[in-house]
Amino acid sequence: AGHVQVPAPQNVTLLSKDFDMILTWTPGEGSPPNVTYTVRYESQERMNKWIRVRDCKNISRTSCTLTCELPNFFVKVRARVKAISGQFQSPWVESQFKEYHLDVELAPPVLNVNVEENVLHVNASMPLPTCVESFSWMYDLNLWEAESEDKKQYEGIFRMKTVTIDTTALRGNYCLSARSSFQSIDFKHSEFSQPVCVLLNHKG
Repeated sequence: AGHVQVPAPQNVTLLSKDFDMILTWTPGEGSPPNVTYTVRYESQERMNKWIRVRDCKNISRTSCTLTCELPNFFVKVRARVKAISGQFQSPWVESQFKEYHLDVELAPPVLNVNVEENVLHVNASMPLPTCVESFSWMYDLNLWEAESEDKKQYEGIFRMKTVTIDTTALRGNYCLSARSSFQSIDFKHSEFSQPVCVLLNHKG
């Protein structure tokens, strides 16, 4: 039979999703059922030094989150993965380079709306990995009357900040939606969150 080779992982891609940097791949064609994967990464600061990823050694899943492993969010990194089955392993397959600060893709924030008499308190929480919480994440907020297209915009609010809206003059069903934003070379935005609607000054 000659030497046994484990098929190499395919479609090896370093991508960003929901504030995370993730390596993904698909099993090589004809991979045995018990195949596992090991991931390493290198940064452009220290080329040819491939660093182990603690949580991605002999894993059966086909993705590995690198975000909080990265030594520097302002330097390009790439990752590589190999398949292992018994004593046999595939060659390493490398991804392209990405830099967290430039390439991060944002997720919409989750809105928390607190209705009091004549005032709304709104804040947005973002599903951030702990290691990037200190970045200057912001959000934009829209407020509009349910049937109307006319949106009042509140832009560039710091993540931890609550927006207080005077609702004295507002009557009826009002909706709020927000998107995460972040300044790298230019402004990046997430999609807007699903609207949260509240009934204001309803005399029932």
